Amino acid sequence: MKKFTPRPGFTVLAHKLALDPNATAEGRLHSHAGAARAAYNWAVAYVTAVWWQRRAEESYGICEDELTPWRSWSLPSLRKAFNEDKRTAPRFAGWWEENSKEAYNTGLANASTAFDNYAKSKSGKRKGPKMGVPRFKSKRKARLTCRFTTGTIRIEPDGRHIALPRIGTVRLHEDVSRLRSLIEAGHIRILSATVRLDRGRWFVSLQTEEKHQLVKVARPEAAVGIDLGIKTLAVYADSDGVLSEEPNPCHLDRAQKQLRCASRVVSRRQGPDRRTGQQASKRWEKANQARNKIHHRVANLREDTLHKMTTRLACEYGTIVVEDLNVAGMGRNRRLSRRIADAAFGEIRRQLTYKTRRHSTRLVVADRWFPSSKTCSRCGAVKAKLPLSTRVFECDNCGLVLDRDANAGHNLAALAARTTGTGVAGDLDNAKAESKPRGADRKTRTTCPRRKAQAGRAGGAIPSPRAGKETGDRQQATRAQLTLW
Repeated sequence: MKKFTPRPGFTVLAHKLALDPNATAEGRLHSHAGAARAAYNWAVAYVTAVWWQRRAEESYGICEDELTPWRSWSLPSLRKAFNEDKRTAPRFAGWWEENSKEAYNTGLANASTAFDNYAKSKSGKRKGPKMGVPRFKSKRKARLTCRFTTGTIRIEPDGRHIALPRIGTVRLHEDVSRLRSLIEAGHIRILSATVRLDRGRWFVSLQTEEKHQLVKVARPEAAVGIDLGIKTLAVYADSDGVLSEEPNPCHLDRAQKQLRCASRVVSRRQGPDRRTGQQASKRWEKANQARNKIHHRVANLREDTLHKMTTRLACEYGTIVVEDLNVAGMGRNRRLSRRIADAAFGEIRRQLTYKTRRHSTRLVVADRWFPSSKTCSRCGAVKAKLPLSTRVFECDNCGLVLDRDANAGHNLAALAARTTGTGVAGDLDNAKAESKPRGADRKTRTTCPRRKAQAGRAGGAIPSPRAGKETGDRQQATRAQLTLW
């Protein structure tokens, strides 16, 4: 599928709006989200059924040419097979006409993407953690969501209602007359709308093509280095030598007492049990909702704090320097994992990445091995070791005594003057790094050359991600086989 490219002078942005649906609209939203989940489960069963069938046939000694043909998981092939099956299958025959076609297309598209990610992960073409085989979505745990790309998607003239295909008019929580005026003026064009039940409330995210309006920052020539921490969320050191800090509100720690009381009430109720098929009692559901409400409040407070902090930084400085932290590795520390997760270091960097691009400023990401805390910000001497328990930096060369985080912030701010990045996160220098004659380059080897590939518990092979003969499929060679499970 061809990737959408915005027009020159335009950029793709999303506007997240809260909904206040009535009983009728909420029922339709639940129905569309449930239809997307059902279509996703159908696609998973449709593709994996052939995998198990071929596995059984191989155990019977059937040759490769006589095995059951593969089923493609590309979106056009899944959509074609689903349209033929939904009219006769007992699972969909009685109610599939009640929802928009976009609901089923959402589930099929998500299934196609899940199988693509699994295939690329098995072949080593996808970065990040290993992706498993797509599994069925549980009705109780699945996130309710549905995406609309066609049909009527508009904001009503009063600015307090939005029209969605087959769902109708839904009331908005806030007035968005300003957004409607920009749409009428031609500065914004709605591309799609995604409804989602998040933290107990329905939201709609409008993906728009918006005219880019450059907003000048307050100090375009200034740079700031940000050192993230737990005791203090962030320590800022700008190029003028001014120090400031962002206190860590510790929203999760403050809510621990309430969470313990709520969790104790939930544990005393009769909850669901998948092994025995036991259904949750009404009292358990009520207690669980009370506990979830506490978690939702913590998440909302954390999100509000991070957005205010990153927006203030992106609107003030022309260059922002942050560290490339190994947040996943830091989370494995059983003593600090909860506080690290509550601080949300990865979310801070994600928000700074797109907000600096929106203001056309530069974000410099220091190398993960850059000794920001061990280096003296006055003379540049580097300590061999600096334990985490040592909170005050003392230089043995020039005698500088400074807070550890403040020293790191000064070093990060000075790094902005030594880099020639283009503004893209992680791009520090355009010049190629010189190869070292001896020593390691600190790169972890991803594969073990001595280990031979062995068959998994299910065995067999699966075709390339887009193998198929349906119209619209991208033909690829099936010689690149992948081991199933």
